[in-house]
Amino acid sequence: MRVIQNFRRILTAFALVFLLTTTAACSGTVQAKQPTTQLPGTSYSAEYAQLERGNTVEGQDFGSWVATTAKGIVQDAYVRDNNKLGIVITPKVRPTEVRPLAKSLLQGFHKNFPNQDLSVLVYAPDKQLILTAQYDTQSNEIAYK
Repeated sequence: MRVIQNFRRILTAFALVFLLTTTAACSGTVQAKQPTTQLPGTSYSAEYAQLERGNTVEGQDFGSWVATTAKGIVQDAYVRDNNKLGIVITPKVRPTEVRPLAKSLLQGFHKNFPNQDLSVLVYAPDKQLILTAQYDTQSNEIAYK
């Protein structure tokens, strides 16, 4: 009886060691890096989508902040050269709200990117430009086109 118990303990120990070594070895996953170029018939990677928010790190952060903060009002946002903010509004935004929205975004944009002339381009949900708000640092005024 004692021999069977010892054999069972040894077998259990080997099974446990085998289980732990194979589980630890197989648990690490390797992820392949997504290609940075767009091939025909493939979709954009998450890295590419982040690059579309801005062409600088600061611009990317601000564009992402606008897009996430203004959910329901702004579908998408991007920043170019740290002085141009483009937004695509949702269908929920009324025409009378477009100018105040652009002014508000321009003020926030100015706080993040001071001492330079800035532009906010507002696009309709169908991606047609409907308003451009430009801030002039010398005159401290906003012009709408």
